[in-house]
Amino acid sequence: MAVLNSFLSYLLLFALLVVLAVAGAFVGVHLRKRKDAKEENAASDASDETRA
Repeated sequence: MAVLNSFLSYLLLFALLVVLAVAGAFVGVHLRKRKDAKEENAASDASDETRA
């Protein structure tokens, strides 16, 4: 019984780490997309100023 309890404990820890890794990946992708959009807007604003 102790082996099963230990196994379930490690399984729960593993699941928690997987959830944290997936959440970190989603946050990283979201932040990267936001930064890319911000840089694209800044570049288009700069090109608009040179045309005027």
